[in-house]
This record gives sequence, C-alpha cells and structure tokens, in this order.
Amino acid sequence: MATQQKRRVLIKLSGEALMGDRGYGLDPDFVSEVASEIRNAHQMGVQIALVVGGGNIFRGVSSSAVGMQRSRADQMGMLATVINGLALQSAMETLGVETVVQTALEMPKVTEAFQRDRAVAHLNENRVVIFVAGTGNPFFTTDTAAALRACEIDAEILLKATKVDGVYSADPVKDPAAQRYDRLTFTEVLAKDLKVMDLTAITLCRENALPIGVFSIYEKGALAAVLGGQPKATIIEEG
Repeated sequence: MATQQKRRVLIKLSGEALMGDRGYGLDPDFVSEVASEIRNAHQMGVQIALVVGGGNIFRGVSSSAVGMQRSRADQMGMLATVINGLALQSAMETLGVETVVQTALEMPKVTEAFQRDRAVAHLNENRVVIFVAGTGNPFFTTDTAAALRACEIDAEILLKATKVDGVYSADPVKDPAAQRYDRLTFTEVLAKDLKVMDLTAITLCRENALPIGVFSIYEKGALAAVLGGQPKATIIEEG
C-alpha cells in the first residue's frame, strides 16, 4: 500500500522546519517554500491535512518555563503551534490554495475548533486542513496529535517532514557511518529504539495499521515523489 499514490494524507511538520536556517521563530521565505511544496502535492489531487509543531517558538523561550507547572508550559507550546498554523495558512492562501485551520483549543475569533466531520468535509471540498494546538491536552506531543488526527480523518499514511531523507540508525549529521533504512516495521523501530516519533504515536499507528513515511522537507519535490508512489523516504509499516 505504501508505494501506491495516496488519496488522503496527513503531514506532520515540525516547528523547527519552519524556521529554516534561523535559530528561532519563522523564516517567511522558507515558510513560502514549504507552502509551495504542499501546493504542488495538492495539485496532484491528494487531500492534505497537516499537524504543525511549535518548537521553533516555544523552545526558543523554554528557559522561561523552568520551574513552571507542566500543564501550563504545555499550553504555551500549544499556542505556539497556533501561530505556526496561521503563518502556514497565510502562505498557502497567497498561493491560491484554500486552507482551513482547526484548533484543539477553542478560539472562535481566530479559527474554528477541531471537529472531525467538518475536517473531512473540508478535505472533500479540496481544502487543505491544518490542525493546531496538538490534542488540546498537556503531556501529549504533536507527534501523538498527528497520529491521532491521521486516524480520525482516515488518512492512508502519516508523513513526517524532517531535515533528513528518512530514518537512520544514528544522527547522520553527527555520525557519517549511520545507516539509512528504506523500510522498517513498527516492531523494528521499537526494538532498535529509533527516534522516529514518540512511543505513543508509534503505538497508535501500529494499532491502527497506519503507515508512516519519513522524508526531507528540505529536498524539493520529495513530498510529491512520496505521494506519487516513488518515495524518497523511509516507509514504516507492519509486515
């Protein structure tokens, strides 16, 4: 299944990816490049939803959260994802792609609240849907939110956009001898303790037979290649 063209996918985009070469915040030029990659994939007829992280904003001020109650700190992180989602929405709409942001934290003056049936209706109407604020609960990462939303909207694959072109046995930047994997099973990911996504997200995908594809958001055309069945990615699925 992972090599066939997909009809509906969910992309997990880290906040760090949106800061480009900067050390903090958003890089408008790179956000526009990411939006262009998504637009090109969307023009293939694929229904696209995204979950965005907030690390580019929250981690930059995380020292301020030292000693803070964990739930409050996580709420700050959720708000950071809202900023990123709105920035990406703006970039998408500049390119002529109708885009909706849905948030797990209700803020009606900013965007609409997450509602599964409404999200699917948007996708069926050819809109890109961006999910923000994680699951709306503390102690859950945006990786877990991505797995949850992908299952809820019946996505065919969860794509994780990263800085490298797949999953490696070690950090390829630090270890030139790191082995790249073309395919893995969920069992292998867990047994090798590969840091693809957090344990909750991996388990949720395995239990729902949802494949994961890990690709580089920095490589132009990689997203379209993955969606077209010619993956420049590591594919993770059971069996």
